[in-house]
Formats: sequence, C-alpha cells, structure tokens
Amino acid sequence: MVRAALAGRKVGREPVPLATLVPAASVVAASALAVLPIVSASGWWPNLGLLMLLGWRMLRADAWPAWWAAPLGLVNDLLTGAPVGMSMALWTALMLAMDIIDRRTQWRDYWIEWLVAALLLAFAAWVEARVAALNGAPPLLTSTVPAAAIEILLFPLAAYAAMRIDRWRLGR
Repeated sequence: MVRAALAGRKVGREPVPLATLVPAASVVAASALAVLPIVSASGWWPNLGLLMLLGWRMLRADAWPAWWAAPLGLVNDLLTGAPVGMSMALWTALMLAMDIIDRRTQWRDYWIEWLVAALLLAFAAWVEARVAALNGAPPLLTSTVPAAAIEILLFPLAAYAAMRIDRWRLGR
C-alpha cells in the first residue's frame, strides 16, 4: 500500500478554485508590496512584481501566455508610480526573451536559471535607469547597481515563493 494512503492524507486533491489566476494574483500582490509605507532615501527597493513574474516564468512556462505581462506591467506601473507603459513594455520584452531562451536551451539547472534571471534583472535595471535619465533624473550608479544586486540576490526567494504557491495552487 502506498505510504500516502497510510498517512491519512487526502490523495489526489483538486486544484484550488480559479487556479489559473493564482500566478497573476501573486505577481499583483508582490507589486502591491511597493505601496507599504517604507521610507527609503536612496531608492533601493527591489521590483518585487518583476521578481515574482520571473520566478513564475522560470518555474512554469505554461502558467500564462506572454501577453499577460502587459496587463501585469500596467498594474505594476500604477502601484509603483513608474511611468505608465515602462513595466508593460519591459515585462513583455522579458517574457519574449524567456520564450526565446526556452526554445534555445535543452535543459536548465538552478545556477543557469539564476544566471538568466540575473541577466534579465540587470537589463531591466539598466532600462529603468535609462528611462529615468531621459526624464531628467541624474544617472546614479549608486542607486541602480545596489537595487539590481538586491533583486538578483532575492531571486531565489521569489522562485521558492512561486514554487510553494504553485504546490498549494495545484493541491499537491
């Protein structure tokens, strides 16, 4: 007899209701963390919505189509105060880049995923700094580089959170 049956656990649970919306809701919830009243004079707050989006995309390519990045980016723009359209375009470009990377690679392990995420997060930080410079902000490496480093170091946590939410979502 299977050990799961002996343990009294419910085998073969159903997914939670509206399980297809859970990944998007978790990205919106991560973006909404920017609304918390945390004061930072230097702007080192990481883009948690982008981290969660990449965590989900690395975990499950089939969680949503690439076009869902645009509405999620709009929500992120509205919640974080970024110029409207920046996250929409950037997140869509990152999702398309992830699709290309998925088609080109035969396999990925933990370190390769972290490297890919680090490159994508560094690119996103660079694009955000360039857009800020176009809007008249001085190009400060003292705020861009630490924010990108924090995002890169937080990626494993975002991937772990996406994995735990996915287990709950699918009823495993």
